[in-house]
Amino acid sequence: MKTSQRPVTIAVVGGTGAGKTTISRAILDRVGSHHIAYIPHDAYYKDLQDIPLTSDNIRNFDHLDALDNDLMTEHIKLLQTWQPADIPTYDFAKYCRLPDTRRVDPQPIILIEGILTLAEPRLRSLCDIKIFVDIDADIRLIRRMQRDIQERGRTVDSVINQYLTTVRPMHLQFVEPSRRYADVIVPEGGYNTVAIDMVADRIQSMLHAHLGEPPDSL
Repeated sequence: MKTSQRPVTIAVVGGTGAGKTTISRAILDRVGSHHIAYIPHDAYYKDLQDIPLTSDNIRNFDHLDALDNDLMTEHIKLLQTWQPADIPTYDFAKYCRLPDTRRVDPQPIILIEGILTLAEPRLRSLCDIKIFVDIDADIRLIRRMQRDIQERGRTVDSVINQYLTTVRPMHLQFVEPSRRYADVIVPEGGYNTVAIDMVADRIQSMLHAHLGEPPDSL
């Protein structure tokens, strides 16, 4: 539904395994996915040969330059002007972008989820509401290990090595400093149902105002 107003753009950011996806799914469920254009920053990873190297010649997937931020910026601007965007599909097992894309149609709410979104000035400037999800580092490590082993075919040793080599250093360099740009900080990640309810209620109120319709009509 096209209106004269620009869509409201919301970023959900935090360290690996903080609970960003849990909170994003809660927003999608409670506000209504048919009102939200959802864009994961992870979809914009570059192919393996274009991922930056560390000083030890290790591919650094946790560096800001590992992501195609130019393309993501372009896509958000398209959605903000009520035009569709064809976002990439990434194969995390083969570390490459697939030829197929996913069409995202413009909606009153644009929801961006990613670790490094607030660390990129161009992306940050496009966001109206910035949410930082915070949780203890040991919980984040356990969640990442479970995800990478179960969903991405990784071994325990490879996950631990990557965490110590790139994930933790890049978290300290990029992610943790970016929390100062957040409008809302959600402690305890996806476990914080009170905060999730408050965020979802606020977004619903903004949606009602945006569409100029009473809540019962949504």
